[in-house]
Amino acid sequence: MSDYESWRQFAASWGMAYFAAIFVVAVIFAMLPSRKRAYDEAAQIPLRDD
Repeated sequence: MSDYESWRQFAASWGMAYFAAIFVVAVIFAMLPSRKRAYDEAAQIPLRDD
């Protein structure tokens, strides 16, 4: 098997797991209760008067 094929197979198998782990961490970070105030403030930005 060539180097290209080895790297392609590695990326196909572990790349998806890597990106899935990053996605899970990002979702957990977004759902932290300590972030609620920042998200509530950001949600009110379009409603503020200039």
